[in-house]
Amino acid sequence: MEFEKRAGRHCGDIRLFALSTCVWCKKTKALLEELGIEFEFVFVDLLEGADRAEALELLDEWNPRRSFPTMVVDSSRAIIGFDEAAIRGLAKDV
Repeated sequence: MEFEKRAGRHCGDIRLFALSTCVWCKKTKALLEELGIEFEFVFVDLLEGADRAEALELLDEWNPRRSFPTMVVDSSRAIIGFDEAAIRGLAKDV
């Protein structure tokens, strides 16, 4: 499974699990881009077969409810849903 990368300021290793049709996922992605934060993302609904299974397995580790968006920061914490304050906090943490 390949994550798509967005260049920006490094504020930790950020991975966004999203759906291509989810308005909250789009808002999360747009806010990260607006803040100029480097991140990786994958649209889980566009994956197939083994790639989709791998994405869901990774997602289950952080969010067993499998709700979107789910953002994993530094493999140590997750931000679930569109949490503007938490996302903006990533930019301030650096």
